[in-house]
Amino acid sequence: MKIESEAASWLRRRLHGEWSDADQSALDAWLAASDANCVAYWRLEAAWDKAQRLSALQPSAGEALPSRPFGPTILKIAAVFVVAAILGIAGARFYSEPHDRNYSTGLGGRETVRFADGSSIELNTNTHLRARMTTEQRIVWLDRGEAYFSIKHDPTHPFIVMVGNHRVTDLGTKFMVRRDADKLRVAVMQGRVTFDTPDAQASSQVAVLRPGDVATATAKEISLSKESAEELEIQLAWRRGVLVFDDTPLAEAAAEFNRYNRTKIVVAESAAHVPVVGTFPVNDIEDFTRLAHMALGLSVERHATETVIAR
Repeated sequence: MKIESEAASWLRRRLHGEWSDADQSALDAWLAASDANCVAYWRLEAAWDKAQRLSALQPSAGEALPSRPFGPTILKIAAVFVVAAILGIAGARFYSEPHDRNYSTGLGGRETVRFADGSSIELNTNTHLRARMTTEQRIVWLDRGEAYFSIKHDPTHPFIVMVGNHRVTDLGTKFMVRRDADKLRVAVMQGRVTFDTPDAQASSQVAVLRPGDVATATAKEISLSKESAEELEIQLAWRRGVLVFDDTPLAEAAAEFNRYNRTKIVVAESAAHVPVVGTFPVNDIEDFTRLAHMALGLSVERHATETVIAR
């Protein structure tokens, strides 16, 4: 495994402490040369961190722990974890701790979180995100909702988004992640990300997503598709406070409105597939239902907590 050997060589040199700006520039160039280089290096770095934690938990009797070794024994331990990660049997696992920062938006809310490294995250409606941003780690957990990421790339400290058992790793980019109850969606607008499932079985693979690539994951499968810049821009219209529909089935349009409002829109099966075209403020149910009644000729009944649309 030539790439893994090269990655180990780079990591060994960096951990010994004799590391110059020229060394960093050379490593950056090697990482930028291919996606495989990035994946191999990050997996080895994660395995090394895990091996250090294991060795710290189980020291030999009467033996002091070394400060920053990279000897053959520890390297073999790290190599075992790298092989396991490559096979998908084990990978880097990231756990939230009490000191992690929490960010949330309510129904219909939006918030932009900015970090010291120049990265930012825009949270959409009803979203909860936890972040661990230190000099050593850049990890966030998207527990629910939707977020748009604009990340300042750092090859030696990758920005990682954990969504359930799935992982999205930044390769210098802008991307969107949406987590619904039964589906995860990752779309790339600029740059690249890797998408994988560290806890999956051996058949799991790392997918590199580029602009226009969309990964959709359910409990049963992961699928990849391609969408135009215009289609992705429509999906990100919430950043401007609006929803854009282009021949969207009425039931789907109503479901989007329901993500932002307490008064829910209920669409009868008879009207579920009627196409809708238009741009609407996310909280303007009145305008949307007026269109359904006047332009589409549908029946609209307003109640205390819901509005019912039918033929």
